[in-house]
Amino acid sequence: MKQFLFITDLDYTLVGDDQAMAKLNERLKVHRQTHHTKIVYSTGRSLYLYQKLTDEKTLLEPDVLICAVGTEIYYGGSNTPDSKWSDKLSEGWDKGLVVQISEVFPKLKLQPESEQRPFKVSYFLEEKTSGDFLSELESRLLEQGLDIQVIYSLGSSAHINSLSGVYEQGKDLEIPVLDILPRKANKGMAMTFVRENLEIDVAQTVACGDSGNDISLFADRKEKGIIVGNAKQELLEWHKTHPNENRYLAKANFATGIEEGLEYFGFL
Repeated sequence: MKQFLFITDLDYTLVGDDQAMAKLNERLKVHRQTHHTKIVYSTGRSLYLYQKLTDEKTLLEPDVLICAVGTEIYYGGSNTPDSKWSDKLSEGWDKGLVVQISEVFPKLKLQPESEQRPFKVSYFLEEKTSGDFLSELESRLLEQGLDIQVIYSLGSSAHINSLSGVYEQGKDLEIPVLDILPRKANKGMAMTFVRENLEIDVAQTVACGDSGNDISLFADRKEKGIIVGNAKQELLEWHKTHPNENRYLAKANFATGIEEGLEYFGFL
């Protein structure tokens, strides 16, 4: 056993079964103490919603926190995002113009203000959408010289407030989510940036996820990847059509699936 870099999504990946998470947390805590393993959370949540989650769930303190779908990186419990990463993302990005162009698409409903970040514009969709819609939106943005990417995934309303008028409150619904980011920003690119800063070998890195916005953690990667058994359909379909021996599809759900994958790759 030796040091590794552990990167995981939170909602419906690490978080979802409190008992299983507590068991995995204990094993990771011991491994970090013994082998200096690094723990990184990579979440679509803003820092604000991440902090709300820590009030609700018992999470290990991460060495690094990646928020807002890879657009913000926080080290060592800081509330100030890494400036080098922010500087990198600012090239070819104009948030105001992104919002202005996107407003002409009536299917798009802005997410709460807490989820609109300096390098992320996020929407809900009233219904699941097609690739044609995504292509049209992306084309309109690229035509204006914006260096962007459009990421579609199915999220949960469980951790989102202020959904009145869009979704029925009090229910944990699977909802279509659209994030517009700088092309240089996503969970996968943020993972590479953090891994290189921490100087941890790619072979000693493993990432875990459950939905479409985690695909960049797995696409054409030498890092190991774990997809939990309860993964969303868009990720499962992508996994099936993009095989990679470095990726493992767990049989178990949530943290138990992560533990299964870590044992499969020999990290635990």
